[in-house]
Amino acid sequence: MRCASAAGPSQGASCAPPGGVGVVMTDPDDVLAAAPAPAAAADPLVTIRDLTKYYVRGDQVIPVLVGINLDIFAGDYVALMGPSGSGKSTLLNLLAGIDKPTSGEIHVAGVDIAQLSERDLAAWRSANVGFIFQFYNLMPVLSAFDNVELPLLLTPLSRKDRRERVETALALVGLTDRKEHYPNELSGGQQQRVAIARALIGDPTLIVADEPTGDLDRATAEEILALLERLNREVGKTIVMVTHDPKAAEKAHRVIHLEKGVLT
Repeated sequence: MRCASAAGPSQGASCAPPGGVGVVMTDPDDVLAAAPAPAAAADPLVTIRDLTKYYVRGDQVIPVLVGINLDIFAGDYVALMGPSGSGKSTLLNLLAGIDKPTSGEIHVAGVDIAQLSERDLAAWRSANVGFIFQFYNLMPVLSAFDNVELPLLLTPLSRKDRRERVETALALVGLTDRKEHYPNELSGGQQQRVAIARALIGDPTLIVADEPTGDLDRATAEEILALLERLNREVGKTIVMVTHDPKAAEKAHRVIHLEKGVLT
């Protein structure tokens, strides 16, 4: 969540990255009004150069991505499309720091994450990436509120600050009145909204979404896509989304196609 000016009101939810020094945020509408999507920066937020990923099975080498070069600017909204096995999810996982490339460079906000140790990569991922999954990945024994709060439990934020942040995130996705409900008490669309709030809670540099509407009916999918579009347009979040759905891809600024591990 992009924050309002530090010169703003003195009460509200902190909106800094986990462990960072925040500025003040009053309510969701104030956040959206104060943070229009930024213009494209002179330098890309993400720079990928000569990226290659392959797997070895016995004596067989299986190429998944070959020589990928890609720039993504701050405030961009990119859809990755391609047939099954084309390397879309692998590219998303590399970009998010979930996996490491065989060779090549992945610079995100000036950091070559391909060179980070596993420990440093985990810390970078926690501070910079918000994840949205097809099947929500919510903890069934936790309420919506507790699921959204979960990433903040590893930060030095006080209980009061965590609560304010979670309430603001749930308000942004329109679930204030469902915060005490458990996942099995929520519809699929509501569960995905909880997952989006959880992705936003640390004010990530990048939001990665892997088939975020793949488990939803068309009407609910449109609601989720409208929410993502609003977060990109009004809050300025940079989003990279894998999708098979042409209607979902239409919401993005750019559509990038992969075919057999190569950008086309």
